[in-house]
Amino acid sequence: MPLIELPIGWLVLADAAAWTFFQLVISYGATRIPFHWFVRHDRLFRSFRFERNGELWQQLFRIKGWKGHLPDGSMFFPSAYNKQALHGHDSPSLAEFVVESRRAELTHWLVMLPAPLFCLWNPAEAFWMNVAYAFFFNIPFIITQRYNRPRLERLIIQKQNKSQALPDSRILKS
Repeated sequence: MPLIELPIGWLVLADAAAWTFFQLVISYGATRIPFHWFVRHDRLFRSFRFERNGELWQQLFRIKGWKGHLPDGSMFFPSAYNKQALHGHDSPSLAEFVVESRRAELTHWLVMLPAPLFCLWNPAEAFWMNVAYAFFFNIPFIITQRYNRPRLERLIIQKQNKSQALPDSRILKS
């Protein structure tokens, strides 16, 4: 039994307004987390063995076919990092993209946390619909980050190994 009973029209409006509020506030808050926090806490975002470096997500969900259609949150926050495309192919640009993918993943996990609050004004069926919305809206974004990040990390390692294999330019000049 909800604490507040609303007619269906107001209920839908209250749910939409609440989700918009929570998503924007949490997303904005995530943009304020310092870059170095995501570098220091990289262990939180490591791939699990069962994910097989992201290949599990391609196998289960054919992610390559739809990930490019997901909207990027930077449309709401112009100062945020746009993850629609790489900003460069050099190691620092790829590393920045990896860190920003951690920020995106954390944001989408955090955006699901307010779902239990919806029991305050929703009847049971509507509450569970809101929980399902929180899950099904955010999981594609999380999966996308968990698919992309290991691929980018491998690319960074390949680039670093390749640059270490090249002779030092000072040696070539002597």
